[in-house]
Amino acid sequence: MQGTVDGFSYGLVTPLAAYLMACLGGALGLRCTMRSMLVTRSWRAGWLALGSAAIGSGIWTMHFVAMMGFQVRETPVHYDAPTTFASLAVAVVMVGVGIFIVGYWGATGTALFTGGTLTGLGVASMHYLGMAGMRLNGKLEYDTLTVGASVVIAVVAAIAALWAAGQVRGFLWSVGASLVMGLAVTGMHYTGMAALTVHLHAADGTPPGESAAALLAPMMIGPIVFLALAAVVVMRDPRMVMGGPGWDAEARRPGIPAHATASHLGGREVSRLRRHHCHPRHPGSRTPQNW
Repeated sequence: MQGTVDGFSYGLVTPLAAYLMACLGGALGLRCTMRSMLVTRSWRAGWLALGSAAIGSGIWTMHFVAMMGFQVRETPVHYDAPTTFASLAVAVVMVGVGIFIVGYWGATGTALFTGGTLTGLGVASMHYLGMAGMRLNGKLEYDTLTVGASVVIAVVAAIAALWAAGQVRGFLWSVGASLVMGLAVTGMHYTGMAALTVHLHAADGTPPGESAAALLAPMMIGPIVFLALAAVVVMRDPRMVMGGPGWDAEARRPGIPAHATASHLGGREVSRLRRHHCHPRHPGSRTPQNW
């Protein structure tokens, strides 16, 4: 017997809330990734780690906010806590690998393809591992073609988002990129849910695990608090918020530390400095060797 699957039991409330969480995590993660490209190498790993955790927490929270509106009418739906936690770890780690590749290699074609593919696969892995954590009186089956489409959406969205982060432009640019990323990630989720069919078992009973209200709501408090703290860090850094015109052209190139922009002095200015330091006008002037 086939179960009646309903992913919108609360109407548009859960899809909209899920979309906002995906956008928030994407916006914070992209800004942190951008900031990593403007600092010295010793600070870069910290910003990339924060960005990875923000994007991973955002998409994980998006998934389970959306799952709060999921039900199979003929059977209760419960969740296994270890598998649910594991899906969060997979999201953060695989997204982190992709972001670190772009952060250190720069937004080149190879780095974007490799990092974006790994990040997209991380999003898809989080989704289907989270679904594997469901416990109900039935068996989950997926349409292969629709699953493939959901994975492609995740990979393309990830590549586009990392490319946007590599542009290192103003705040509005990242807001637009995060809105697109949130739409793509949420679309990937509901595409994956459209692939789902539930075949009910003959015997009734209460499935193991915890209900969505008992398990998911408390579990989401941690990632939501983390995203709020990450937002505070981002908003307290003026360069993270404003971006754009005041930055050097070299700083817009991914993988170039901020101090490298000193090399962008014009040729005339460099010549003037050399004449000033190496050919003093007064006999008593100190040369650079004597400073």
